[in-house]
Amino acid sequence: MARLIYSAITSLDGYVADQDGNFDWAAPDEELHTFVNHLERPVGTYLYGRRMYEVMVYWESAHTLAGQPPFVRDFARIWQAADKIVYSRTLASVSSARTRIERDFDPEAVRRMKATARRDITVGGPDLAAQAIEAGLADDCHLFLTPIVVGGGKRAFPGDVRQKLELLEERRFGNGTVHLHYRLNGLRGNT
Repeated sequence: MARLIYSAITSLDGYVADQDGNFDWAAPDEELHTFVNHLERPVGTYLYGRRMYEVMVYWESAHTLAGQPPFVRDFARIWQAADKIVYSRTLASVSSARTRIERDFDPEAVRRMKATARRDITVGGPDLAAQAIEAGLADDCHLFLTPIVVGGGKRAFPGDVRQKLELLEERRFGNGTVHLHYRLNGLRGNT
């Protein structure tokens, strides 16, 4: 069975974007990006909400931009090779290959996908991740805590998510970012 993984680069105070929607402070350097590439290589399907898809679709053509370093071109290849499912009621079309739109997040369909997939699945974006966690679908969480406090914005975990976690590994990077890998123990709601 494939694992469903939620990964997020967050500020130390738990935000994936600041109050203005900016996340330029979260841009990974070469060391961190290479590590993320290693984590993403086994992924066969990305699950996105509309906003996260609109950010990530950059990787459809990132490899064509002049002067891209090898680790950036590598991530572009990883991203392009995976299937993408975008959950949106408003998006009319997609601008990347191997991508389809679903109007609603269906936990049972994702459960069936996990049971039959040969490669891991990631869920991108805190709102969609909250739905997957609440449905008991998420297996792992990779948090990258960056050495910045932004004071508010879009939280990595919405306020209504409560989940016990088991720390599996941690790693500190030269730029001060800390990676925390957790297993979700399957307890949902107010446990």
